[in-house]
Amino acid sequence: MKHVLFTLLLLPVLHSHAQQLTPAPPEAANMSASRLTRIDSFINSYINQGFVNGAAAMVIRDGKIVYNKAFGYSDMEKKIPEKTDNIFRIASQTKAITSVAAMILYEEGKFQLDDPVSKYIPEFIQPHVIQSYNPADTTFKTVPATREITIRDLFTHTSGIGYAQIGGAMETAMYAKAGVIAGIGVNNMLLADKMKALGKLPLLHNPGEKWTYGMGVDVLGYLVEVLSGKSLDQFMRERIFEPLGMKDTWFYLPAGKQARLVPLYSEDKQTHQLRRTSNSIMLNGTELYADYPKFKGTYFSGGGGLSSTTYDYAIFLQMMLNGGTYNGVRILSRNSVRIMTMNQTGKLQIGWEKYNNFGLGFKITNEEGSAVSLMPAGSFQWGGMFATTYWADPKEKIVALIYTNIWPTSHGAMFDILKNLVYQAIND
Repeated sequence: MKHVLFTLLLLPVLHSHAQQLTPAPPEAANMSASRLTRIDSFINSYINQGFVNGAAAMVIRDGKIVYNKAFGYSDMEKKIPEKTDNIFRIASQTKAITSVAAMILYEEGKFQLDDPVSKYIPEFIQPHVIQSYNPADTTFKTVPATREITIRDLFTHTSGIGYAQIGGAMETAMYAKAGVIAGIGVNNMLLADKMKALGKLPLLHNPGEKWTYGMGVDVLGYLVEVLSGKSLDQFMRERIFEPLGMKDTWFYLPAGKQARLVPLYSEDKQTHQLRRTSNSIMLNGTELYADYPKFKGTYFSGGGGLSSTTYDYAIFLQMMLNGGTYNGVRILSRNSVRIMTMNQTGKLQIGWEKYNNFGLGFKITNEEGSAVSLMPAGSFQWGGMFATTYWADPKEKIVALIYTNIWPTSHGAMFDILKNLVYQAIND
């Protein structure tokens, strides 16, 4: 009898994990409908001030979509309204999906987190660290690194690998000279070629010494290719996207989905006016094609190549909140999700952050970070270069996303303000 009672009590939990995300009245998830309308006013104020052309936002609580709206125009010149199912360039939001792809192989015993990367990609053997650099001719002197780069270092941005095109002046010039790229907005290149070239270049610091946002997750994506024998694109499609029903997430969009890709806008540095980006933009000397998701491309950047919708990415995040399962399909074990969403970087400072830590693919809110925001400790988050962001909160069972496609923009504060507006709408 006790066993039967326990099973009956458990059924609602299992049921919620099995169901697809579907719309529900905010009150069904203990959210205030009237308070959620403050999000409308906020986003419209940004549009009216010319800060953004349009935006799509989604809020989920307890597996229920309580807010899903689009504002403004995806194309201001043609007056095409933004739509909730538009496809956006999600750039570095790709990193979390690549991290899950790698963890799938970790669960299959293909590697250990503290294995040296060179065990699987020989070009990374015996790394060296920059000792001195001459910007006049991009020459450098190096010393041997104190240890090898581990796979854990790739997940956590502690490898010492910098970022081509968007990093500091030194690594941007050094990587450009070697033909290494960040991997988005390009055409007719192969991930394997660029990652092998990257492996021969010096590190910015010793592995594990600092947190440096870099191309380690691109290397992780290539590791997935090496260990699976499949392209990163194929592996993600077979092991993540198709099982979860993520039909609108692609490195390169099928012809039938290309019309839903939003244009890319830029903010003029002098006037701060938005303008639609032309065919390409220059990113630290490298041409970036704005419509790269429409290419028949061959380069699969695990650090930034995907495009997606708010709904598709919400499915991915809900899977993580559910402990690795969604709609009856298990992608990861709950203990893999546990270690991905806990502190893996100790007391290292995470970029400009005074607080918070980094896990295996996500920034993690710690107790100090929760004291200066409304987000509880344990929440995990990141965003993308083209002004997209997300977070997931296991304590409040919240998933939230807001997408625009603008680069550059000086109005990134909208992401933190949205967090306040979501949490103030909780009504339990």
